[in-house]
Amino acid sequence: MPSSVVKKLTSLFKSEVVKQAPSKPQSHERRVQPRFTAQFRSTFSGRKEEGQGRTLDISSGGCKIESDMKVAQGAAFEFRLYVPELDWPLRINEAMVVWIEGNTFGISFTRIHPEELAKLMTVLANLDHDE
Repeated sequence: MPSSVVKKLTSLFKSEVVKQAPSKPQSHERRVQPRFTAQFRSTFSGRKEEGQGRTLDISSGGCKIESDMKVAQGAAFEFRLYVPELDWPLRINEAMVVWIEGNTFGISFTRIHPEELAKLMTVLANLDHDE
């Protein structure tokens, strides 16, 4: 192979070291949906444990819960939200713990039936109207 071809090929595979500015510490805030302050009673149950808590804020993608029960990050469970204006608790088929801080933790709603999602959106619209 001619040396000019080798030089061109070599330049294609050279890697540069790129200096990056130090990154800011990341918080557990990853939401893209608007959140609303709310205080609803909630229950959650997994394979081996059941607990209850108080929902402090909520969005269409998850919520923040205050509870005396210890949970593990990554744990998945069924979640029920007791909203006074609903006849039955709002049921989230699966929620996952995404962060823990003291006696509060954040969950992401990972599986919810369309009917329950419609109820959740109505609850959020009512909260939005109240603020």
